[in-house]
Amino acid sequence: MKILSNLIMMSAVCVLVFGCAPITKEQQMQKFVTAHVQKIKPMDKETNLAWWDAAISGKAEDYDKVSKLTLKIRRVYSDTEEFAFLKEMKESGQIQDAVLARQSEVLYNAYLRNQIEPELLKQIVDLGTEIEKNFSIFRGTIEGKKVTDNEIKEILKTETDSAKRKLAWLASKQVGVEVAEDIIRLVKLRNKAARKLGFDNYHTMSLTTGEQNVEELDRIFNELYELTNKPFADLKADLDRMLAAKCGIAVTELMPWHYHDPFFQETPMVYELDLDTYYKDKDVKELGASFYDGIGLGVESVLANSDLYEREGKNPHAFCTDIDKEGDVRVLCNLKNNESWMETLLHELGHAVYNKYSEPTVPYLLREPAHAFTTEAIAMFFGRLSRNPAWMQQMLKLSDEQRAEIEKVSGKYMQLKQLIFARWDLVMYNFEKQLYAKPEQDLNSLWWQMVEKYQLVKKPQGRNEPDWAAKIHFTVAPCYYHNYMLGELFASQLHHYLVQNVLKLESDDTVSYVGQSKAGDFLTEKVFEAGNLYHWNEMIERATGEKLTPKYFVTQFVR
Repeated sequence: MKILSNLIMMSAVCVLVFGCAPITKEQQMQKFVTAHVQKIKPMDKETNLAWWDAAISGKAEDYDKVSKLTLKIRRVYSDTEEFAFLKEMKESGQIQDAVLARQSEVLYNAYLRNQIEPELLKQIVDLGTEIEKNFSIFRGTIEGKKVTDNEIKEILKTETDSAKRKLAWLASKQVGVEVAEDIIRLVKLRNKAARKLGFDNYHTMSLTTGEQNVEELDRIFNELYELTNKPFADLKADLDRMLAAKCGIAVTELMPWHYHDPFFQETPMVYELDLDTYYKDKDVKELGASFYDGIGLGVESVLANSDLYEREGKNPHAFCTDIDKEGDVRVLCNLKNNESWMETLLHELGHAVYNKYSEPTVPYLLREPAHAFTTEAIAMFFGRLSRNPAWMQQMLKLSDEQRAEIEKVSGKYMQLKQLIFARWDLVMYNFEKQLYAKPEQDLNSLWWQMVEKYQLVKKPQGRNEPDWAAKIHFTVAPCYYHNYMLGELFASQLHHYLVQNVLKLESDDTVSYVGQSKAGDFLTEKVFEAGNLYHWNEMIERATGEKLTPKYFVTQFVR
């Protein structure tokens, strides 16, 4: 409101005192943007630092601070008079400057999604923070003993005793019982806010204000479902035979705990070669730093400010955060020297370089990725390398014989990984869409209907627990998960373009990107420095010559 009042006062002074004409719409918009950035920039930094502190400490008081600061920011964007001004600017059609118009559009969407009455907004923020805190500090138990996420995953990766595997899987789901009711409350609160703004539910609002379209996403995911049905079923049949043999059971006895992670979203290491053996005596942190440095995207400052190893109370997952849009980029991990954490570190550092190598002359409001899924694409592009035989040979100093052994299974692993993830993403997208459409329905049954349809995994007999609620993304990243799949599509499109047009190779058989500064330069110039200056599909077309398409993902991993 203060920003708007200042604009009105300035215009009045100009007319009454100096006798000049009223300032133009563009001038009004520019002054609004300048004042907004001056106010929001320090608030963003303070909140990001508080969130970082909470994630690494797990302390209730740190999460309380995050809640208060987040609410403070969201109240800025919930100002009704400022939103009315932005709406007027948008509908006027008089903002001709492209960069200013883009900032106006970004601000309009940010304000739109926050036009929520103060008390309701406070309830949403406080409840979301409380759930996130509970996720962060919760530890499942096996026979009365607390276990970490890493310990659960290790059991699911290595144990052959089905009873012990089942106990570990059940431990991974215990957090769902603790938070399910709160998540449903949060969904209903978000829906209430969305309906007050004219949307049918929060899912629709989230996609719309994120410059996405429900019908377009449905089309993409339905096409993905059809294209992957047979390839996934065939690969999973082979996988199931190997998993059953390893545990000494019949294929018909396979249950969710026989896969190698709690949600069957990751690739079981079932072929005759365990890629973890190549990483167990290496330092994945040093490998990550060395690789990124070699392509001209150094991450030393990122790693210096990061928190990389697990401890009690710390967030057990992994993420990257940009503290200030001025170079303070950090990664949280819980590293172990294995292939999974090598992939995760490469992934999170992919997010980091997108932020770190942004163009400082781009306006603050646009100094961010073009979309959530475009930063996921960069993270996935680099994360894929942890299983690439050429990359492994060069980074791990492997012999030709070792590389040949890896090549025997790496193609299967990569195809299996992408198909498993695509089907898992179908579960998340379709479940979440229905979660917001009807949160009072039997969500426990709905979850297993999705799992059985898309992942071909059997529901345990008589199981009626909120297993879906054990997925933290429903709280901390609502209506976001589909962006991971869109990221995979864009990652394949970038890979194709780099191989064909930047590195000018006939095929990608030997591509590792190790030492390829041309690749780093291309990504910096065409993706990172563009920030959010353009709508995401325009940025993709400018970078690769065509809009986002699934054809390169399908060519690379399905056909």
